[in-house]
Amino acid sequence: MTTNGTPPDGTPVEETGPADAEPIVELRGAGKSYGNIRALHGVDLSVRPGRVTCVLGDNGAGKSTLIKIISGLHQHTEGEFLVDGAPVHFNTPREALDRGIATVYQDLATVPLMPVWRNFFLGSELTRGPWPVRRLDIARMKRTADDELRNMGIVLDDLDQPIGTLSGGQRQSVAIARAVHFGARVLILDEPTAALGVKQSGVVLKYIAAARDRGLGVIFITHNPHHAYMVGDHFSVLRLGTMELNAARSEVSLEELTNHMAGGAELAALKHELAQVRGVDVEGLPDADDLQAPVAAASEGTS
Repeated sequence: MTTNGTPPDGTPVEETGPADAEPIVELRGAGKSYGNIRALHGVDLSVRPGRVTCVLGDNGAGKSTLIKIISGLHQHTEGEFLVDGAPVHFNTPREALDRGIATVYQDLATVPLMPVWRNFFLGSELTRGPWPVRRLDIARMKRTADDELRNMGIVLDDLDQPIGTLSGGQRQSVAIARAVHFGARVLILDEPTAALGVKQSGVVLKYIAAARDRGLGVIFITHNPHHAYMVGDHFSVLRLGTMELNAARSEVSLEELTNHMAGGAELAALKHELAQVRGVDVEGLPDADDLQAPVAAASEGTS
């Protein structure tokens, strides 16, 4: 089904992956409390193969807590967390990784002064020869890294260059390709475009789409609704630890998504007051009636 969004190259985006495919990862009424502090409550989320699920929210909305639950860093304290339809309680990120859930954080877990190929295999180096004279299989690691990067459409002239010399978008792309190579079925991307310019953000969005096209379920964490709408198939907006919007791409427009992300309900309530201030243009702010349809969709999606 053709949608209204357009990627950086201007071609129309189409929803990919069967919407009725069985979820790889699913949260049902999930929540997390830290003592008396309820960081997350009643969150429903489904991650299906070949689809990008965008999770949006402002600072303090609960995005980081959600990442920690799915990646195995923290355990949920309410609701259900299922992988392949079976309830799970991960004790460590390694357990999540063993089930095919990989997370690419903003710092990318790379060593800037090490070459690209070495960062690609960081912590999982290939070796050859018998013990105790076993040594790194540098040639095979370079060849494998180059092949995997090219499969994702990433062509680097020199794999021996320090990864710190690459642009931010290129480093993000290497981290995505590394996760795909090591068997990720679900890829969690934590604000991958937050510190990038327009051009480099477009590069990262291109490789997010490439990961989706390879059949991965992608969780794209962002606070930028425009980036999310370029590649997203499903949108979930968190606000103060609860799910404010849970809608498929066909059910929500970019304007509605932006209003929810920006706290449209509060802006609608303040529109009358702001109109009294000289020099403030309130014409573009939403009215309360404009938000009723998305809110209804959210309540249906989370029920």
